[in-house]
Amino acid sequence: MTSLWQSIANSMPASRAALFAPKQRLDLNALASGSMLAGQLDSLRGRRVLLATQDQFYAAVALLELDGIAECIVLATPELDADRFVDVARTAAVDAVVSERVRSGTLLPDVDWYLMTPDPSAGFIDRHKSTATEWILLTSGTTGHPKLVVHTLESLGGTLPHQSPPAAVWSTFYDIRRYGGLQIYLRAVLGGAPLVLSSPEESTVEFLARAGAAGVTHISGTPSHWRRALMSGQTGHINPAYVRLSGEVADQTLLDQLHAAYPNAKIAHAFASTEAGVAFDVDDGRAGFPAAFIGQAGTDISMKVVDGTLRIRSQRTAAGYLGGAPAMLAEEDGYVDTGDLVELSSGRYYFRGRKGGIINVGGLKVYPEEVEAVLNADPRVRMSLVRARRNPITGAIVVADIVLSDPLGIPFEAAAEKLRTDLLDLCRRTLPAHKVPALLRFVPSLDVTGAGKMVRPGA
Repeated sequence: MTSLWQSIANSMPASRAALFAPKQRLDLNALASGSMLAGQLDSLRGRRVLLATQDQFYAAVALLELDGIAECIVLATPELDADRFVDVARTAAVDAVVSERVRSGTLLPDVDWYLMTPDPSAGFIDRHKSTATEWILLTSGTTGHPKLVVHTLESLGGTLPHQSPPAAVWSTFYDIRRYGGLQIYLRAVLGGAPLVLSSPEESTVEFLARAGAAGVTHISGTPSHWRRALMSGQTGHINPAYVRLSGEVADQTLLDQLHAAYPNAKIAHAFASTEAGVAFDVDDGRAGFPAAFIGQAGTDISMKVVDGTLRIRSQRTAAGYLGGAPAMLAEEDGYVDTGDLVELSSGRYYFRGRKGGIINVGGLKVYPEEVEAVLNADPRVRMSLVRARRNPITGAIVVADIVLSDPLGIPFEAAAEKLRTDLLDLCRRTLPAHKVPALLRFVPSLDVTGAGKMVRPGA
C-alpha cells in the first residue's frame, strides 16, 4: 500500500471525506493545497514522531500528513501521565513531537517540538516522496502499562474497502488513536466518507445528539460504550444502518437490546486486537461465532483453538513489540495467541473471557464474562462486573457489582433485597454452584478505561 495520502489523493476532488469534532470541521480537500503543520512538514521527513495531541482531531489530521513522510508515528493516548509519556517516547526512540499545545515543563528537552495550526496553511506540499512509515500503537489493556505494538498502514488498512457505501457517514465512540477507533478512521478516510469524532469532554447524550445532527449511518464502540448509550435513554438521536461492537465480549442480551433500539440496522460484532488485527465480523444477530470459522480454507485469515484459546494468523498481525516485550508476536507457525478463551457449544464458539482473568474458586474455574452474561440477561440490569474476593477457605469467592437499568426504581431496602434474591436465583438455575456470586452489590456506575473497556482488577 502507498501512503495514506496517496491512497486517497486521486479521489480527493470528488470526495465527501471530512472530519467533524465538537468545535472543528475539516474538509480533507483542504489538505490538497495546504497543511496544518504549515512549513514544518518537510523537516519531519524521516523523523520518529510522537503524536502528543490532546484533541484527537489533530491526531486524525496528523496521520494523513505524516504517513509516508515520517519514519514512524507513535499514537500516544491522552491519559498518559508524565512519567509514562516520557517512557513511551524513550522506548520508541522518538526525535520529534507533534502537538497542538506548546511544550510544557522540561519533558523531553532533547526532542524537537512541532505545533499544529487550527486550519491548513496554503502552500506547496510535496507528498509524493513516500517512505514506509511504521505506526506504533499502545495496547488498551484494562490494567497495567500498555505495550507498544508496531504496525504498518498495510497491516492496519490493507484489506479495508476503498469505497464506503453511498451517503455513508461514519462515527465511533472510540478514540482513533486506539486500534478499534483507528479501524473506523481508516474505513472513512480510505472510503472517502465523513467521520464524526467523539470527545471525552462531551457526555454520551451530547455525542449521540451531535452524531445524529451529522446524519451518522455507521457507528462503532465497545459493548461498554453501547451499554452507556442504552442507559442514557437517548439512542433515538441516531438512526444508523450499521452498528458495530468490538473490544469486549458482546453477550446475547446486549445484541438483542441494540436490535430493538435499531430494528433497521445491521448489528455486527467483531473480534480484533491491537496485536492480532481484525479476525472476523459476525452479523447474524447471535453471540459468539460459527465453528466453521475455525480452520476455514481459502481466506487470508487462519484461526485455530489451542488449549481453549483463540489463535490467529493473518497479514493484519502486527510486526512485533517495542521495548521490553518479546520482539515477535507470532509463534513458529505464524499464529498469535490472543489470550481469549473460547468454548464450543452446539456448533458455535462462545467467548468466555481472558486467560489471565479466570477466578479460581477452590480449584474450579470461573469466567467472569460468563457470569456477567447471566446477570445482564435480567432486564433490570444494564451492566455488571464480576470479580474475585479473597477467601481463606476456597482462595477466592465470586462477587458482582451491578448497574441497574433504572436505579430510581429500586428504593433500596425491600425492593433491592427482592432483586438481589431474583438475580441469585437466576444464577443458581443457570450456572454451576461455584460460579454463583456470593455477593451482589448495586453500584451507580462502573469504571471504564480510555479505550471504552471495563476496568477489570488484576487483568
